[in-house]
Amino acid sequence: MKKKIKVEDISRPTEKLTRTDPKDFKPLPPPYDKPENLPPWVPLKVSDDIESSLDDTIAVAVPKPKTKEEEQELVRKFLSGLEKLFTKENNWTFLQLLTLTMEHCAKCQTCSDACHIFEASGRNEVYRPSYRSEVLRRIYHKYLKPGGKFFGKWKHGDIDLNWTTVARLIELSYRCNICRRCAQTCPIGVDNALVTHELRKLFSQEMGIAARELHEKGSMLQLRVGSSTGMNPLVVKDNMDFIDEDMSEKTGMTIKTPWDKEGADVLLIHNAGEIMAWPENPGAFAVVLEAAGVSWTLSSDIPAYDGINYGLWYDDFQLARVAIKHAQAAKKLGVKKIVVGECGHSTKSLMVIADRVLTGDLNVPRESAMTFLEDLVFSGKLKLDPSRNDFPVTLHDPCNMVRLMGIVEPQRRILRHLCPKFREMEPHGVHNYCCGGGSGFAIMSGYNFQSWRNHVSGRKKLEQVLNAFQDDLSPETHKYLCAPCSNCKGQLRDILFAYDAWEKCGILYGGLVELIVNAMTDVKPGFIEWEWH
Repeated sequence: MKKKIKVEDISRPTEKLTRTDPKDFKPLPPPYDKPENLPPWVPLKVSDDIESSLDDTIAVAVPKPKTKEEEQELVRKFLSGLEKLFTKENNWTFLQLLTLTMEHCAKCQTCSDACHIFEASGRNEVYRPSYRSEVLRRIYHKYLKPGGKFFGKWKHGDIDLNWTTVARLIELSYRCNICRRCAQTCPIGVDNALVTHELRKLFSQEMGIAARELHEKGSMLQLRVGSSTGMNPLVVKDNMDFIDEDMSEKTGMTIKTPWDKEGADVLLIHNAGEIMAWPENPGAFAVVLEAAGVSWTLSSDIPAYDGINYGLWYDDFQLARVAIKHAQAAKKLGVKKIVVGECGHSTKSLMVIADRVLTGDLNVPRESAMTFLEDLVFSGKLKLDPSRNDFPVTLHDPCNMVRLMGIVEPQRRILRHLCPKFREMEPHGVHNYCCGGGSGFAIMSGYNFQSWRNHVSGRKKLEQVLNAFQDDLSPETHKYLCAPCSNCKGQLRDILFAYDAWEKCGILYGGLVELIVNAMTDVKPGFIEWEWH
């Protein structure tokens, strides 16, 4: 029987706070109930100068301090940042909910039962949503509250704030997808996912520590070059020219993407990852908009051709910088509204979150691609034949759009209308499970973190997909997993590839707009190509 890990253990130096053992992982349905069909677990290999004492994977790779003085300085910065999180002038956006979360917890563990990572790991104590919250709660009451050194220990439980605690919290803040399923299910409104976000923000803004893929290769690259993919305006235009040529040949229509068109009705902003990895998605948007006669444009301004906004996951300042530039590009062109393409975090960051920073003239109307496409599908402007989509289809709900924004029905109305064999995952809608790539995980693959994603954070979603298609999992029956989010597609691609789900089960993945084009009678048949991407 495994030793139960206590909250205060996080501050006690040991080789590992917990072990990640594949024998503990939640079993999967057939054909992955057989060990020979499972991908191998990749062991962690790490140098001695990297902090790795949390578990058996690494997301951030924090260098170990060389001296005790360096350790103490980092702990001081952590405590300074924590104090700022609880001041109105530094954290007015989230202060009230964060304070409520620190002051209250029923200890009922309802949040744990809702967490896909906790469940998939075999109920590892460290992966409970409440674990990191309780660590921070004890630090808050002991080190920030008056009389905390005595009353905090007596009332809330003791904990030591040392470098071991901080180093493990850094990694632990990247063992949560921030899907907020735990917050949704909490009977008293505690938001453990917000704790994850606020910890990441503290580490980034106060200590200069963030996942490299999100900051250096994410937000900073996007602001400097134009896209986290590294594409500058010239490169993105060249890529779209190739996509236009391919779409024209594939559909029989003449497709030419408009750039920097002033006064257009719509400024479309894609997640630029689509242009690089899934060009059929921006291509399909162009086909639909052309066929519907929509006045639209893309912007070549940095970074307005890339809807990615990684600040949503770790740093409010970075989010604001990108969102403002998106709005400025729309104002410059004088468009009527921005439509955000198929990307959950892009949609949330530029719509409901950006409402906090886009004030005055920058408050440009913004709309999700889901409602925009729904209007076009039911407008009568597109000639559609649902029989072209006569194959099993299920829908993955991106957390940021569905649970966190309430965009639930538009995509479903499209699928019910255009896909005769559409079936839901269970649970679905606002009760969905994260793909396992949320909060930036889908683009993080250093050390053995991708193996952890495939085995742990993505395990529940794989189970859902297999159960949705359980009536026929033979590879001869082509099945379509609709995921209208670029970040989710990246994670689902990695999961399906790791488990060889195309060869073993015939499961392909893609977006929503591709299904629309596949049903258009003005387009050559067979827009969806049944082969692994």
